[in-house]
Amino acid sequence: MVHEQTEGAARAAAWEDPKTVSARAPRILVADDQLEMRTLIRKMLVRRGYEVVEASDGPDLVRVLIDGLTADESRAPDLIITDVRMPGFTGLEVLARLRREQWNTPVILITAFGDAKLHGEAQRLGAAYVLDKPFELDELRDAVEAALAVARG
Repeated sequence: MVHEQTEGAARAAAWEDPKTVSARAPRILVADDQLEMRTLIRKMLVRRGYEVVEASDGPDLVRVLIDGLTADESRAPDLIITDVRMPGFTGLEVLARLRREQWNTPVILITAFGDAKLHGEAQRLGAAYVLDKPFELDELRDAVEAALAVARG
């Protein structure tokens, strides 16, 4: 689900020409099945100057990615923040698929069920960070900034 605009218009407008990358704010895709969590994260990111696209569950996350890539001016998000446990596809399943497809987009996983096994699997799949809920927004902000800095090179 995308806020601030109609869903279709927001998704179509959410992906720009890669030639304008340096002139725009980084775009972050936030996926969580809890509206309150998405809203909290979106507000924090928008206040920090980021563009935000939202997805309400695993299938919506995949749809947002595909819509962005197949739009007239396609471009992937600069960062993905996703909950681990969501209906349809888990954050780990989406991360695994992205890596199989050779996508190196940084992914931050958030979870209320973080154990050593999950953290190990996330690390193996190349997650930039795994944050256990509840986390401080400052912790997420720091993870976002660090992941984007590494992605920029």
